[in-house]
Amino acid sequence: MRLIASDLDGTIVGHDGKITARTVAAFDAARAAGVGIVFVTGRPPRWLDPLVDQIGHEGLVICSNGAILYDLGQHRVLSRTTIAADDVFEVRQRIEQAFPDARFALESIAGFVVEPGFLDIESIELTELEPQWISDVLPRRARVAADVEEEIPDDESVVKFLAKHPTLTPDEFLAQVRELVSDVVAVTHSSPGVALVEMAPHGINKAVTLARYAEHHDIEASEVYAFGDMPNDRQMLRWAGHGYAMASGHPEAREATANLAPPFAEDGVAQVIERVLAADGDTDPDAADPGAPASGTPDPARA
Repeated sequence: MRLIASDLDGTIVGHDGKITARTVAAFDAARAAGVGIVFVTGRPPRWLDPLVDQIGHEGLVICSNGAILYDLGQHRVLSRTTIAADDVFEVRQRIEQAFPDARFALESIAGFVVEPGFLDIESIELTELEPQWISDVLPRRARVAADVEEEIPDDESVVKFLAKHPTLTPDEFLAQVRELVSDVVAVTHSSPGVALVEMAPHGINKAVTLARYAEHHDIEASEVYAFGDMPNDRQMLRWAGHGYAMASGHPEAREATANLAPPFAEDGVAQVIERVLAADGDTDPDAADPGAPASGTPDPARA
């Protein structure tokens, strides 16, 4: 194990925004053992407070589902991949024609802009989206605009386009939006209980950026342990030599890999890290797992 790549929400961060002491200790032990750590999340750079405040991470973070590589210690964007304005217009038109009730938002380097009705602070469903920010941070950090397309920055630095539906289930909306626009953007979902789809630049996902990061550091996929719980983690879990879906995670994540970490509520990521660190250095910790993935490096861009 040379690199740990972990998702945040639902994987190591709870609905209360907290990371448990056991999980913090496991990452500290891995770092002390010389293991590299990179967090891979759908969150934008400005929503990384738990990593700094609770786990003391000041290294690199892959944000916005792979669209941004961010240096947390220096508060600096190292690289970004953006969605062209024309693609935002095309995607918006297709989704709106099929779902007139959909509401939209966009995430750019400059900030988060939402349409009226997208950010319903009183809804239980949205409370499940980012609960620790609903009452405080989101109202201050999200700007409401009548038409988000008119808020695209001059440099077209849109890293994520979002669509929310008021009545469909999350999986229904995800499946239908994938059919509509996956030829233009990468479509995924990460928010339990909310019919919210997240769209990234075409061909970009967590695995693609993680693979580039690993290659830059001469780390093989077989040396990477990855953890995640939602559809936006599935490519990363497939790419890593040791991909672990949370047992408490979404079916798409669990189906992406044969390895399951114990549920989030049982500090599943910490349990796996502890086991690997304690294992004999000459023994593959997954060797006794009949469901361990076969060797090889799958294409990180595949769905």
